[in-house]
Amino acid sequence: MAKDFRFSRSASIAAPAARIHALINDFHEWPKWSPWEGLDPKMSRDYSGAGSGVGAVYAWKGDRHAGEGRMEMLESSAEHLAVDLDFSAPMRARNRIDFTLKPTGTGTEVEWVMTGPQNFVMGLMSRFWSMDKMLGPDFERGLRQLRQAAEAEGQR
Repeated sequence: MAKDFRFSRSASIAAPAARIHALINDFHEWPKWSPWEGLDPKMSRDYSGAGSGVGAVYAWKGDRHAGEGRMEMLESSAEHLAVDLDFSAPMRARNRIDFTLKPTGTGTEVEWVMTGPQNFVMGLMSRFWSMDKMLGPDFERGLRQLRQAAEAEGQR
């Protein structure tokens, strides 16, 4: 059984990298595109640290669907952002999220990667459900919503 996992999805977005970066770099902007933000309408959110970029912290607590956790922006440059993701419920896990933004002639290619240790529970779950089936639809929905948000910002 693998000790670490890596999962990714990518999408082309017809918007400049700077506009996409702004939506990822500021946790206050995540409700516009994150696939998990709508899981619990009563979810509590706490923002601390820097307003955005390196040192920004976002913690949430929701029902069993939204769970509980904390994210901290570790790196933020024009073409790369890294986030420490620490889940405390419904199960404990510590992962890293990386976003790579590559400008193209027509916009930006965005890659969203999650990596981390495959703990016992994840290893057991992966025997029955693949990471692709568990996370794929969420990442794809998040990238679609990121595309919509970034492209809509350009039409204002």
